Amino acid sequence: MECFKKEVEVAGKKFIIESGKVAKQASGSCVVTVGETVVLVAVVASKDPKPGIDFMPLTVDYRERTYAAGRIPGGFFKREARPRDSEILVSRLIDRSIRPLFPEYWRNDTQISAIVLSHDGENDSDTAAILGASVALCTSSLPFVMPIASVRVGKINGQLVVNPTISEQKSSVLELVVSGTEEALTMVEAGAQELSEEEMLEALNLARETVKSICLVQKTLPAKVKVTVAASQQNAALKADIETEAIAKAETGVVIKDKAEREIFWDSFKKDISARLIEKYPEESSSTIDTILEDIFYKKARELVLNKKIRTDGRGLEEIRSITCETDILPRAHGSSLFTRGQTQALATVTLGTPGDMQIMDELAGEYKERFMLHYNFPGFSTGEAKSERFTSRREIGHGNLAKRALRPILPSEEDFGYTIRIVSDILESNGSSSMASVCGGSLALFNAGVPVKASCAGVAMGLMKEGDNYVILTDIMGMEDHLGDMDFKVAGTRKGITALQMDIKISGLTTELLAQALDQAKRGRFFILDKMDAAVSLPKNDISNYAPRMITITIPQNKIGELIGPGGKNIRRLQEDNDVKIDIEETGRVSISGAESAGVDCVKEYVEAMTAEVEVGKIYNARIVKLMAFGAFAEILPGKEGLIHISQLSSQHTKRVEDVVNEGDEVKVKVVEIDKQGRINLSIKAAN
Repeated sequence: MECFKKEVEVAGKKFIIESGKVAKQASGSCVVTVGETVVLVAVVASKDPKPGIDFMPLTVDYRERTYAAGRIPGGFFKREARPRDSEILVSRLIDRSIRPLFPEYWRNDTQISAIVLSHDGENDSDTAAILGASVALCTSSLPFVMPIASVRVGKINGQLVVNPTISEQKSSVLELVVSGTEEALTMVEAGAQELSEEEMLEALNLARETVKSICLVQKTLPAKVKVTVAASQQNAALKADIETEAIAKAETGVVIKDKAEREIFWDSFKKDISARLIEKYPEESSSTIDTILEDIFYKKARELVLNKKIRTDGRGLEEIRSITCETDILPRAHGSSLFTRGQTQALATVTLGTPGDMQIMDELAGEYKERFMLHYNFPGFSTGEAKSERFTSRREIGHGNLAKRALRPILPSEEDFGYTIRIVSDILESNGSSSMASVCGGSLALFNAGVPVKASCAGVAMGLMKEGDNYVILTDIMGMEDHLGDMDFKVAGTRKGITALQMDIKISGLTTELLAQALDQAKRGRFFILDKMDAAVSLPKNDISNYAPRMITITIPQNKIGELIGPGGKNIRRLQEDNDVKIDIEETGRVSISGAESAGVDCVKEYVEAMTAEVEVGKIYNARIVKLMAFGAFAEILPGKEGLIHISQLSSQHTKRVEDVVNEGDEVKVKVVEIDKQGRINLSIKAAN
């Protein structure tokens, strides 16, 4: 492995790329440093192709060592274990960025490992990892010859910023990550605060130019001789025999509208012709015949769309499948909806919880609490497959994160709505864009749960097929069109603007004009879906479900927190037990009181407000006599606040004995007549009447 060190400047930041010092037994490796963030990336591949597969066996593992931030892992086991969701999401970013650039017939097991060795809390490690993957691949013998790069673009105070720091991103209305080559984009991931299509396009163009400049620098790096990859040679006679029957069958099959019927038709034909041709060509395998058949079906389906402008299910290019929206379908869920679009169906539920239900996130930068969760489930029965559910797949985590990005901007602030919010999207049927169905279903369920969201949010999946200058952009693609297409482009948002965007591109030559057209077409599709959703539910419910916890949030002075908690937590425990409530107190003084019944919540609220209130001179209070003395009586006017009613202030008549007027436990009205220099409170019953 040749040693080298190269510097790349991106928006004023230096990326230092080094190779040849560490991980020298890998097929390719490098270390990328930006600021004090350091990422090691290593690439390895098997020497021989994996037999019996028709896909590229690529595995990407991005891992963050907690020592990189000077931390010890949280939890019982003090070592890194299963990757966190955030690590899986970055692994997917790397995979989606580089996978389209490998040769079509590369079948060798390939693994990319990216390890964060140091993290300064300001410079992102994900874009550095993608750059490292590109360098490691380009300088290895693997058949990867086109450098890629990745940049993040934010929008802060109305200005686009390339690779903003982590602290700067907190005030950004856009988080856009773009990967690409010198010639074209390969991957886009974005979340936004309702940005317009024009603003998003401007950011994409800036990212594109920045990516191009980084790729040009990589071309100067040393590289090994590359492994050559060639398609397996097909038996010409076998191919001719297959085409004699298959072309006509494919032309019939591609226009069958129903997914299940189409698959049954084609699978039956494949089995029939395969059984007959295996006898004629015993030296060939059934997988070889299947590959030729799938190529024919793929070609005929694309020809139908590109040349005749007819989709396989008969829809127009911008036509969206039939949509139905139902809400309040589960009696005990706090909010629920069933969103169906064509043969894709999402059951979305909302559960409202207290601040104590927030998810504790143990990330590289430290722990924090997540108020909003969205979990996406994709069971096998949704596509008619017998598949066990043993763990959450990377795909489920990725789709859930996309839907979460889309819906987060429409949520009310924590100050306005203090509940913890969890959405679960269970995909019951799938034939294209279940993540966008989750966005639509999630929005409807939030309305049904009585969450005061800002607006409805919908998503639509777009597709592209392109051959030279001939192309079509498809709205609301189904599963087969996703497989056939050259671009998978998901856009979610409100009527005001985009909240999330995800794009995976399989071809080069995606121009700015074509992108603008796709965004504009996606906007029309999104508005159509929003019309359907608004017709079903136009406003959030006025109140939350009877089964959701009742919750009130108030703020008390920070110096009163200890008083509310009491010695060893005695006071707060008593309040919770006596009123059947849960009290969550934050360091800021924010107090959340929740319980099944409003009466208990209201009672504790009154107590906390009274306990933290300041006594006002001249104000009349309802007080309770707590102690009698010869010279007067002590009365509690607020929790923990007592004052003296002198014997002369007990009544307008002359009083000989305190007991003649009041006794312990009596409820009386008193007026605060004085707070002396020592903070003692003097009260009067006489002045209150």
